[in-house]
Amino acid sequence: MTKKFATAINCIDGRVQSPVIKFIRSSYHIDYVDMITTPGADKLLSKGKDAREIKSVRKKVRMSCKKHDSRLIFLTGHYDCAGNPCSKNYHLRQIKKAVQNIKEWKTDSEVYGLWVDKKWKVSLIR
Repeated sequence: MTKKFATAINCIDGRVQSPVIKFIRSSYHIDYVDMITTPGADKLLSKGKDAREIKSVRKKVRMSCKKHDSRLIFLTGHYDCAGNPCSKNYHLRQIKKAVQNIKEWKTDSEVYGLWVDKKWKVSLIR
């Protein structure tokens, strides 16, 4: 039986790792979540200013998609982010922009945005 993988691009903040993994596994019937972490992932991938770090994240996403046949990619922003201290509304705009930027990587995977609130509840961003 083949196990199903998804890919999460998440902040390094340890508080958001478990909620994101649980949400993806239960909502999408995924066995494993490949976690790619970087401080303020939503800021990084929406602004496009740190080409070296973006290249690193992109390489890891491609590996997850190729080696684990991941067909779902999730970009996460969260409450109280030390790497990207801004309002929830600004995070949501960044998440939407980052999702669009990731789609341009042409991975053949679906790309979604996630928000983790102050109670560590995960929501899909539309």
